Amino acid sequence: VGLNSTSRAAQSMAAGYDPGKTRIQEDTLAQFLRQPVGEDLESVPGIGPANKRILAEGQGPDKVETVHQLIGKFLSFKGPTVTPVEHCDAFWYWLQARGVNAGRNNIVLAIAEKVEVFIPGVYDASAYD
Repeated sequence: VGLNSTSRAAQSMAAGYDPGKTRIQEDTLAQFLRQPVGEDLESVPGIGPANKRILAEGQGPDKVETVHQLIGKFLSFKGPTVTPVEHCDAFWYWLQARGVNAGRNNIVLAIAEKVEVFIPGVYDASAYD
């Protein structure tokens, strides 16, 4: 009993991307996926004025001012042996390190799903079942 409750507690405390914690309405995500990639970061579900400001405050490659740059940052974490789960976690941790707290899971889901449209295999929703 102690081992099972301990492992469940450890799993519930595990950080990283969790699509079960997203709060994106299906129609909002569908609209984002259908629209062309634009420049305004606030078009990404999970990014409002505060997160837009946080992302734009970076220096060098950490400065993100457009959706194109955010997609580029997401893709920068995809290495030859990186699984889709590790990829999303790396992006989630980067957002966390930048100070993006509210909406972080939403941002990861939206960008991962958007990239999956034109680069199949980058995101695997079934890996979280």
